Amino acid sequence: MIAAMNTKQAMARLEKLGDEKRRAFNAKRGAGENQFGVKTGDIRKLAKEIKVDHDLGLGLWATGNADGQMLAILLVRPKDLTTDQLTSMTSEGTCEWVADWLSSYVIKKHPDTEPVRQDWMASKDAMTARAGWSLTATRVVKSPDGLDLVALLDRLESEMPTAPPQAQWTMNTCLVNIGIHHKKHRKRALAIGEALGLYRDYPVSKGCTSPFAPIWIDKMVSGR
Repeated sequence: MIAAMNTKQAMARLEKLGDEKRRAFNAKRGAGENQFGVKTGDIRKLAKEIKVDHDLGLGLWATGNADGQMLAILLVRPKDLTTDQLTSMTSEGTCEWVADWLSSYVIKKHPDTEPVRQDWMASKDAMTARAGWSLTATRVVKSPDGLDLVALLDRLESEMPTAPPQAQWTMNTCLVNIGIHHKKHRKRALAIGEALGLYRDYPVSKGCTSPFAPIWIDKMVSGR
C-alpha cells in the first residue's frame, strides 16, 4: 500500500496514464473534454494500489473528470454514503460509462437504495432515471416480491419511447428481465419490445447478443 495521497496527486497519476487514442474512444462513448483517456485496466491497478480511501474518492468525484470519477468509484465505501450523496452522484456522472460503474460498484452495494429507487425512476435527470431503472431491473430478477410487474410493463410501454437514451438502456434491461424471468409476462414483454423497436438494428460484435428485447429474451430463454 502506498502512502496516502491527496486529490491533486491522484489526478497527476491519472494524467500520466492518459492516452490520446483512449481519449478519442471515450469521447465516442459520451465523455467530454474533462478526461485523460486512462484505460480501465490502469484505473483498476491504481485503485488496487491505493486501496479503499473514502475521502480521496469523494475528492476525485468532485473533480468532474471522467477518469477521476471512475477511480473514485473504486475507492469509496458505499455504506458510508448517505442516500442524498448517492442521489447527487447519480446526476453528476460525466458519461454513461461512469454511470454504469457507479451503478455496479456503488449503488447496488449501498444498503438503503429502495427508498429512493422509485423517485429515481421518475427523475427528469437522465442519469438518475438510468440508475433507478437499473436498480429495478436487478430487483425484477433478485427480489421481485412486492413489485407490480403489470404496472412496470405499463410504464415501460408508455415511457420508453420518449425517455432519454441514457435511461432507455436500463429500461430496456428491465423489460428484458421481466420477459426472461417471469414467464407469465413474457408474451407482453416480447410484444412491447417488438412494437417499440428499440435497438432493433443495434450493431453487435460476432458472438454477442443483440440488445433488441425480443432477440435478447428469446436467446436467454432458449439457452436455459
